Amino acid sequence: MSYEGYKRSKQPVYDRFDDNIDYMKKELGIGESFDAIHLDLNYAERNMGMFLIDGFAKDKILHYLMKLLADLEPDQLGTEPLTKLMKTYLPYIEISTEDDLDKTVFWVLSGATALFVDGIDKVIIIDARTYPVRSPSEPDLERVTRGPRDGFVETVVFNTALTRRRVRDPSLRMEYMSIGRRSQTDICVSYIKDIADPKIVEQIKSSLEKIDTDGLPMGEKTVEEFLCGRGWNPYPTVRYTERPDTAAIHLYEGNVLVMVDGSPSVLITPATFWHHLQHVEEYRQRPVVGAYFRIVRFLAIWLSVFLMPIWFFFAQNQHLLPEVLSFIGPKESILIPLLIQIVLVELGMDMLRMATIHTPSSMATALGLVSAVIIGQVAVAVGLFTNEVILYISLVAIGTFATPSYEFALANRLFRLCLLFATAAFGLAGFVVGITVWIVSLARIKSFNIPYLWPFIPFDYRAIRDVFLRAPMPLKNRRPSALHPKDPDR
Repeated sequence: MSYEGYKRSKQPVYDRFDDNIDYMKKELGIGESFDAIHLDLNYAERNMGMFLIDGFAKDKILHYLMKLLADLEPDQLGTEPLTKLMKTYLPYIEISTEDDLDKTVFWVLSGATALFVDGIDKVIIIDARTYPVRSPSEPDLERVTRGPRDGFVETVVFNTALTRRRVRDPSLRMEYMSIGRRSQTDICVSYIKDIADPKIVEQIKSSLEKIDTDGLPMGEKTVEEFLCGRGWNPYPTVRYTERPDTAAIHLYEGNVLVMVDGSPSVLITPATFWHHLQHVEEYRQRPVVGAYFRIVRFLAIWLSVFLMPIWFFFAQNQHLLPEVLSFIGPKESILIPLLIQIVLVELGMDMLRMATIHTPSSMATALGLVSAVIIGQVAVAVGLFTNEVILYISLVAIGTFATPSYEFALANRLFRLCLLFATAAFGLAGFVVGITVWIVSLARIKSFNIPYLWPFIPFDYRAIRDVFLRAPMPLKNRRPSALHPKDPDR
């Protein structure tokens, strides 16, 4: 076991056994918290004290170890009792010693068991802990037609095991950290040492170590906000995944994973703009089919961003349309301006999204049908909205849901509204300037010193080809150059 990041001063183990027991009782709140347990024991004519948290300890293992201790004779612990206990009489895999009482408190609160023995100047830490955990299941946001159905869970140890199942490289590293002065949340930084750029690894670890807060109540989202700066940029500079196979793919490319205990989402760093447009389904089909899916997905995403502002511009300037596109724009008189209609529908879509989140799953489908069909039809019938607004906002919604990254889709929604207002205020000039400002702002973003728009800006032909075309796996024999992998060849 390892320990890092503890913010408190060191409290060495006292010489007197009773002083150590009293200190632990005070720090753990024995007698105040019902789940903090202290066992007052006597084995081999020595006073012993065991501290643990009920619900974390593995009862069968502790019962077995206590039975072994009960069979000990005094002479068996006569000389070098610590060595004999560690190597002979406590046969367990995850066992270590600790000479800091504050760290001992941390281990107990993390689920381990602390054993104090009279006459021994160190604490024996028995990592016989278990956490409440659900079975791995396929993530709702990253479903595939064919492929594994397991997904990350809320326990970091399980997630590391799911990752190692797919990455059996001996240079795979799982480095432990603890963040939060009070929460002491477990963090795991995972990377393949022979591939990942040491500078990126060190930068991520340094950023994590600088997090100074009392806790991580929102888990990985709080970590992301500390890692990605304090700006108001809506676009995510890390990618989330709940799929072990997706995490393994990025490890082989040279990315670094950040796993947070209590969250089933793993952070993939660094992440560019194009990372958020790819989905594992494209690699679960034949290359031609996967390439087709990727093109369709990109088309849907671009429609979700640009369709509504473009339609609004031409609806307001129908004289610019060629004859073949003369159907665009309302032909009858409208009571409510188009811009207000679009904003109302956008707000309605967001309200529906939030309502479905808070609605029981058995009723979510019915809520969607009522909102989309009945309310939409009535709104058109009474003249609140035009049919075209409903049609185009529906296409935009489809494109939004086709975006693989949920956070990226929400950022696109905000940009779409900004581009719509710019187009409404300044016409074609507002549309062009809005897109220009958008591209420039994205080009200025960096994810751990990796340009956000790479390989588009700066341009890399080979990499940009792989972005837009799903090439057969035998031809993908190079890792992304922007990550500066130590081993660039696959």
